Amino acid sequence: MSYLKERVAYLKGLAEGLNISESSSEGKLLKAMLEVMDDMAVSVEELEESFDDISEQVDEMDEDLSYLSKELFDDEDSCDGHVHEVECPYCNEVFELDPCELDEDSDEIECPNCNKKIEINWDCECDCEDCSDEEKN
Repeated sequence: MSYLKERVAYLKGLAEGLNISESSSEGKLLKAMLEVMDDMAVSVEELEESFDDISEQVDEMDEDLSYLSKELFDDEDSCDGHVHEVECPYCNEVFELDPCELDEDSDEIECPNCNKKIEINWDCECDCEDCSDEEKN
């Protein structure tokens, strides 16, 4: 029971204890006021419960939004996670290359097998949607 409802119940008990007659005009007014106060206490309690439920839902949505925001817009790792296979033109060794691990200022990598420098051309000629978007920027 909420604090407000307890106080209204106390006032009702006090009115009964004072033997306030409902036959008098003042008694009728006091009883009607106590009933209105009781209704208000019930409404406030329902509003508090609704507020708590909505607050919990907002917290859950905030957590979901934070997660999605981190997943979609996290600039910390601008790489797309794709690993490319590269064949060394000198030793014909095929190895995987993660663009995230490359120096952005250099167009050369070193073959892990023969240690020779390989020039990398990142321009895509496949006309895929991702590459077309990058060319527009």
